[in-house]
Amino acid sequence: MFANSRTVGSAQTGPHEKLADLVSRHRDAAFRKPLAAYSAAAFDAAIAAWRSAGAAPLIIDAGCGVGESTLRLASQFPDHFVVGIDQSESRIVRGKDWWDGEWPENFVWVRADLVDFWRQLYDAGIRPARHYILYPNPWPKIGQLSRRWHAHAVFPTVVALGGVLECRSNWDIYIEEFALAAEWLSGVSPEVEAWVPKDSAATMTPFERKYLASGHTLHRCVVTLAPR
Repeated sequence: MFANSRTVGSAQTGPHEKLADLVSRHRDAAFRKPLAAYSAAAFDAAIAAWRSAGAAPLIIDAGCGVGESTLRLASQFPDHFVVGIDQSESRIVRGKDWWDGEWPENFVWVRADLVDFWRQLYDAGIRPARHYILYPNPWPKIGQLSRRWHAHAVFPTVVALGGVLECRSNWDIYIEEFALAAEWLSGVSPEVEAWVPKDSAATMTPFERKYLASGHTLHRCVVTLAPR
């Protein structure tokens, strides 16, 4: 039952016709959504942990789910500090018996609203060295465009944070749109490619592993952004 993921189905056959207008509108408008109280506290806790660890170059693992990607990033980049963020406390605190060996020490998990956390990072003048958005919900229906991160009102803030921004998905159109939106906002051309982990042990998240086992083609966008 593990390798049973269905491919993403959508009436879209290419980038959404309204993507450019939506990205442009978000770029030119102030985003004034109030911060959630729990997000503010989570941000303070995450930044305190980062600073107490020496304020090493920062990696943001956005939408970390059960936290596997956070642990893998912390192991892969021992001279960085990783903050894994997810809105679901149950996913973050779920048992980690799937992790072999010792845990790295250069990370923290926090429950927060990603939209709030990104804005707080920007307002605090904190700029990540690397930034991962791994297998977000694709929201593939045509009417769901604004739910995709690259078409959300917060995306100009995400791009303005700078760093090496990487997004992975099993839907090629999501990655194509993500790259277009990032380039429109930054003027930097992203690298878009099919992503093939060398084996299941090299996968970063449970979703990546399941999609790979199900025979899906994986895709990623990587762009090096100048912070603003």
